[in-house]
This record gives sequence, C-alpha cells and structure tokens, in this order.
Amino acid sequence: QVQLVESGGGLVQPGGSLRLSCAASGSGIVIHSMGWYRQAPEKQRELVAIYTSGSNIDYADSVKGRFTISRDNAKNTVYLQMNSLKPEDTAVYYCNLKGWGRLDSWGQGTQVTVSS
Repeated sequence: QVQLVESGGGLVQPGGSLRLSCAASGSGIVIHSMGWYRQAPEKQRELVAIYTSGSNIDYADSVKGRFTISRDNAKNTVYLQMNSLKPEDTAVYYCNLKGWGRLDSWGQGTQVTVSS
C-alpha cells in the first residue's frame, strides 16, 4: 500500500504563489503516473498537472504558463509550483499516483484559496 502525504496549501492573494508537495511512502513502487488534480466546490475533479510514461508532462490548459510540476525521484516526491494564482484556482488539490498492479492512490487533499 502506498500513502501520499501532501503539504503546502493555504491562503494567498491573487497574483501570489504557492508550492505544493506530495511524498509517496513505500518501497519498490513502480510508478506509471504521478501528479495533481483539483476539485472546486460543486465541480468535478480535474487534472492540473501530471507526469506520465516516464518524463512526459501534461498540464490543464487553464494552468499552462503559470504552474510547473517537478519531481525528486529519489524521494518519490512531486511538487507543484503555482504562480500568478487566480481566484478560479481555489480548490482542494489532490495528489494521485498510479502504478504497477492496479495501484491507484490519492492523497488527503490540501486546500488552496486565492482571495484578496
């Protein structure tokens, strides 16, 4: 079993920045994809940024140019640097890892609120 621990959410003013972290615990994890989703109130969960098939990266169109995903393979950790934040970025952000053996783990979520 894999546990994902997220950190870094909070309250920030429009135009500000936050950095989220997600660390996966466990050994021998064969990762197929790892990244970030978000869910705003009364909306469906949506992809934000994700590593797939090795080093391929996908971003939601709404965050391209503002958000950057990165990772530390030695620590099984992914980061999400969020710049130029907008009120519409307000959501609970979830880390997700999919791996070998139908592994599909979610973090507990971290709240990001963009408001003046």
